[in-house]
Amino acid sequence: MSIRIVVADDQELVRGAFAMILDAEPDMEVVAEASDGAEAIAAVDEHAPDVLVLDIRMPGMDGIEATRRLHGKPVRVLMLTTFGQDGYVYDALRAGASGFLLKDVRRAELIQAVRVVAAGESLLAPAITTRLIETAVRGRGAPAGVWAGLDRLTPRERETLQLLGRGLANTEIAATMVVSEHTVKTHVSSVLAKLGLRDRAQAVVAAYESGLVVAGRPSPSGE
Repeated sequence: MSIRIVVADDQELVRGAFAMILDAEPDMEVVAEASDGAEAIAAVDEHAPDVLVLDIRMPGMDGIEATRRLHGKPVRVLMLTTFGQDGYVYDALRAGASGFLLKDVRRAELIQAVRVVAAGESLLAPAITTRLIETAVRGRGAPAGVWAGLDRLTPRERETLQLLGRGLANTEIAATMVVSEHTVKTHVSSVLAKLGLRDRAQAVVAAYESGLVVAGRPSPSGE
């Protein structure tokens, strides 16, 4: 079964080039193109793609707002960005983006990124996500507030969320909590479901904004 894709970018040449590259893959199909966030949302509603490749900055409705409005829909968002936009990346993660690519990405990296995101994985490694979010939180001051549903987490789930926020992998979380990796996976799934999060990357945002992780405080691993 092909990965169904919508490509959204206000630059026609960029949009067309990305669409051509992805549509040429035997396991991918570009079902629509869009020039702004509103068109991207309409395309998702009409075509039900697996992945939305979305520019983070566009006139009218930008990629962040479009991602926010797609909350609850099964599409995975792969955001296009450029250097020096950490604050925008943070906002996009909070909105539910599953990964990021620089606009000058190579062909092979673009194709692999779509496959990774379509498979339900985050494109940013947890440690990279953690450093990016910590930098953004420090620059903005206090956390934005408690995420809805945090009080529904069990003590073990809260601990799991805290360790996710520190950038720990499942094996490291299992060692820290002295439980099996299978138990950790169960806790992670429950945390994502209760907080309405798309993936682990968004869980890192929730950990910081809920106050479970404080910017500047050393992680358990000492990194």
